Amino acid sequence: MTRIALCQIPVSPDPAANLTRVREALAGAEGADLAIFPEATLTRYGRRISELAEPLDGPFVSGLAEAAREHGLAVIAGTFEPGAGRVHNTAVAIDRDGEIKGAYRKIHLFDSFGAKESELVAPGAEPTVVELAGIRVGLVTCYDIRFPELTRALVDRGAEMFAVIAAWGSGPLKEDHWVTLVRARALENTMWTAAVGQAPNPAEAKDGYGVGHSMLVDPLGVVRADLGASPGVQVVHLDLEATASYRATLPCLEHRVLGISRS
Repeated sequence: MTRIALCQIPVSPDPAANLTRVREALAGAEGADLAIFPEATLTRYGRRISELAEPLDGPFVSGLAEAAREHGLAVIAGTFEPGAGRVHNTAVAIDRDGEIKGAYRKIHLFDSFGAKESELVAPGAEPTVVELAGIRVGLVTCYDIRFPELTRALVDRGAEMFAVIAAWGSGPLKEDHWVTLVRARALENTMWTAAVGQAPNPAEAKDGYGVGHSMLVDPLGVVRADLGASPGVQVVHLDLEATASYRATLPCLEHRVLGISRS
């Protein structure tokens, strides 16, 4: 069993406040092997991200690395990196020794429902699988979850679980979209999926980002844990050895016949 801490925190516009919340959440994640935090843990969305973006050796990610070492567990969290004119929306993966093992720059940008992420964010290009806590983890960020091609590419790169981080926008049926899409990506790939979103934070922002409902979903699409809408940390158990039995029951990955390249 691998123990995953779903860290559903409210995100402030202030990076220092968010780093404090990360440390508090890790203190409540005792016994976990890997802690997953939301997209944009550095700071809330808005034009400020261009000013607050930091390189991966900057104070925020360095603080994440220090906290990972202090608590002895791996960490995945969302940050913003400076780029050429626009920032990157980046999921950074840090091992229990505080070493950065990988960084995934969000490929699919949220130019939907009236938002225009691409005005501030440059897209990444490479699906990313990192090894953390003895697991090959495929990284997925928010709007990416609407594109099954990405998760299938992660499977073909050897992912054993998906870590989905999000700052999901609220609105009519949006929570239903989130739950449906996370379950679908887990089920169609027979893949354990840990999905962590921002908790709602109306006290510090009115932008509507963050609906909660961080989840662990098993390879048959069953929701094993759901944190609801309140801030919280829950340690859940992921049984990779059970994946083979699930795939024997539902061998859909073996039944692919569309001729799509697996390279």
